[in-house]
Amino acid sequence: MSQDKVVDADRRFWVGTTCAVGGVAAVGVAVPFVSTFAPSERAKAAGAPVEVEIGDMQPGEMRTVEWRGKPVWIIRRTPEQLATLKEVDAQLADPNSERNPNEITPEYARNEYRSIKPEYLVAVGICPHLGCSPTARFATGPQPSLPADWHGGFLCPCHGSTFDMAGRVYKNKPSPDNLTIPPYEFVSDTKIVVGVDKNNKA
Repeated sequence: MSQDKVVDADRRFWVGTTCAVGGVAAVGVAVPFVSTFAPSERAKAAGAPVEVEIGDMQPGEMRTVEWRGKPVWIIRRTPEQLATLKEVDAQLADPNSERNPNEITPEYARNEYRSIKPEYLVAVGICPHLGCSPTARFATGPQPSLPADWHGGFLCPCHGSTFDMAGRVYKNKPSPDNLTIPPYEFVSDTKIVVGVDKNNKA
């Protein structure tokens, strides 16, 4: 074989090798690039219904889950907390949840407890005023930023809106509405699904 043919063969080998390596590198770069167009598992989960086990919740306990990027509270209310709901009606801006019911309070929660089962409150933990997140203040009695006859509920630390144990706003507070009740349903005695109600509405 002539010297020219040897050089030509070597050149073809190295050109081929370079192309192969470059192709692999291009695929390696393209895969993560293309994957950025696909929604992440977290993004998909943010809009999907969320299952919550509640069978081990103790009376007075609160849990928070994320649904559509929002905090959703599940509170197992005590008999004492339920008993306070009628006592504060006169102090509330919308005790019967009549404001914007289709947006704030689903039909199955338009009752004294604002819930499907009296024991469990499921509410979006965002103040309707400016979108702050209220804090749980379940202890009763006088406390900083709360009235002396406080019966338990929630305080928005940003501008002082207060809500009772059903998420109903007190009168003369910045918040224009009660806390929102999200769509949800009980799929068993120990599990709820947030994001879908009993009529399969998201």
